[in-house]
Amino acid sequence: MTHPSEPAGASERRGPLRAGDRVQLTDVKGRHHTIVLTPGKQFHTHRGMFHHDDVIGRPEGTVVTNTAGFDYLVLRPLLSDFVLSMPRGAAVVYPKDAGQIIQMADIYPGARVVEAGVGSGGLTMSLLRAVGDGGRLVSIERREDFADIARANVESHFGGPHPAWRLEIGDFADRVGDAFEPGTVDRIVLDMLAPWENLEAAAAALAPGGVLLAYVATTTQLSRLAEDLREHGGFTEPRAWETMLRTWHLEGLAVRPDHRMVGHTGFLLTTRRMAPGVDAPRRTRRPAKGAYPVDGEWEPEDLGERPVSDKKVRKVRRDAVAAAALHHAADGAADDAGEE
Repeated sequence: MTHPSEPAGASERRGPLRAGDRVQLTDVKGRHHTIVLTPGKQFHTHRGMFHHDDVIGRPEGTVVTNTAGFDYLVLRPLLSDFVLSMPRGAAVVYPKDAGQIIQMADIYPGARVVEAGVGSGGLTMSLLRAVGDGGRLVSIERREDFADIARANVESHFGGPHPAWRLEIGDFADRVGDAFEPGTVDRIVLDMLAPWENLEAAAAALAPGGVLLAYVATTTQLSRLAEDLREHGGFTEPRAWETMLRTWHLEGLAVRPDHRMVGHTGFLLTTRRMAPGVDAPRRTRRPAKGAYPVDGEWEPEDLGERPVSDKKVRKVRRDAVAAAALHHAADGAADDAGEE
């Protein structure tokens, strides 16, 4: 439950473990299981079970032993853990990229931000934490089923609706003008198939000096977006990069890189809005345009993306909404018990 005197979601991160809390179990081999604590339920594996009631009311960082003698460390998941374990229909922006987006797009408390392409809400949570209760985040998603999943995940994480968030269904070009006055948006984050189709709408919405950041999956998209930004003339020279994450094995003196790493997930590109009527200085040397289609719409399959089946999205939507409802019901029961 969020108290009026606290930022949204703060109280969800503190205190004893409560019914409705999502917790992460870690066994002695470092394997993770994520569960929602529910009175009367049990957690089963092929190596025994324990009762959720054995955990409810205990502090974070506790260890619970199952019927077969196996120990599990119990902690609330960090945001990065939550994003990777929550119900999702669309692919999520990985934590390593979300951290880069917050830093390199300069998302600050009180900022007015528009996010287009919400997916399952993973990046939305990081953006809301950055803008704070006093900022404004408008998230625009074309698919209503994805929006339902994102809303349920966000409300599960924050313990209810976030005061700075508004979720819109529709196209970015149509909705951004309804959300903010032209020239007043501080930051725009585009996670979509063809972000270059929305450069005019983004230019009209952004304040001078505002940041446009795009997340794209392929070099073909990256090339097309960079060239169209240069052609537009109302943005500074774009910058692009990707981030690789490699963890390390720590065992006495056996300190070495892990055999597996999170490699390429996507490219990030940033640029800033020029003042109205001012064109960006032209580069003295410009590379030739690459070979990419100019006409027609791009389909996810053209870029090697795996389509998400409607059946999977329906199941994920049911799971996400059910998890959020369980969390709200547990908060309501806790409130009633407190009043008594």
